[in-house]
Amino acid sequence: MRDFMAITKALSDPNRVRILLALRQGELCVCQITELFNFAPSTVSKHLSILHHAHLITSQKSERWVYYRLAEKKLAPVAVREALDWVHKSLGKTDEAAADAKKLKRILRTDLAVICAGQKC
Repeated sequence: MRDFMAITKALSDPNRVRILLALRQGELCVCQITELFNFAPSTVSKHLSILHHAHLITSQKSERWVYYRLAEKKLAPVAVREALDWVHKSLGKTDEAAADAKKLKRILRTDLAVICAGQKC
């Protein structure tokens, strides 16, 4: 029951759902997520913490950057796999997801050091 409630809490915020949709493109640094959504770093950290607690995403630190990615399907619990599939099938082709994907392409072409300059990653 606790895992289910953590997943539903994570999916109850549209910004967290947008983060999940953005992570379909692959691993992203906190700075890239902050840039994509124009949120304060503390807001991004809170959203990522909730998604991580629900096991929907995983993280890895590399040098000064922390990268987040979707939970690996083959390792994730069934409820997590089903939740991620549901989000992608239901919202992956929305106008908002397409606009985020377009902006993310630009961000991914930008050097990470430039994006993260001045941000605490």
